Amino acid sequence: MSVLSYNEIVPKKVIVYEGQPCEVLSSHVFRKQQRKPVNQTKLRGLKTGKVLEISFHQNETVLEADTEKRPAKFIYKNKGEIWFTDPDDPKNRFQVAEALLNEKAKYLKPDLVIDLLFWNEEIIDADFPIKMEFKVTEAPPSVKGATAQGGNKVVTIEGGATINVPMFINEGDIVRINTDTGEYTERVSKS
Repeated sequence: MSVLSYNEIVPKKVIVYEGQPCEVLSSHVFRKQQRKPVNQTKLRGLKTGKVLEISFHQNETVLEADTEKRPAKFIYKNKGEIWFTDPDDPKNRFQVAEALLNEKAKYLKPDLVIDLLFWNEEIIDADFPIKMEFKVTEAPPSVKGATAQGGNKVVTIEGGATINVPMFINEGDIVRINTDTGEYTERVSKS
């Protein structure tokens, strides 16, 4: 574990705060009047999911968490458990609680390879591709002249997630979704 000074605590770093791994969501170093600099941060506990606002002062240091990313291939979901296998060794299967993946669990597709983040040999988070393609499984028909509400409708994509898309998207279309925000980005192909 490397030691980070207060100004090295920047977004996307994983640090150990009060004995727990935390991802730095945002940081802002500033000086208040004649005082010493302070780094005001937002941390997300990777085990608890709670977001904390913490200020680190000039004389404070933290440890960077020793994390490791390992690829995992999704197999199936069943009763709150998500089963994965090692992409190189299909016999090596393991399960992860669905609660650990939070909202991202709805983006799992068969044979999808994601990176699982390990800390002290424990799975604490998962990294999905930022943009993924999904087939629209259910879409209400477009109504002519319905653009007064902004021109969006809610559709269901494979995996069961629902998203807002433009009116021209139909059932069977392939759409690209940003998995960080859960928003539609573009239509890849028409049905």
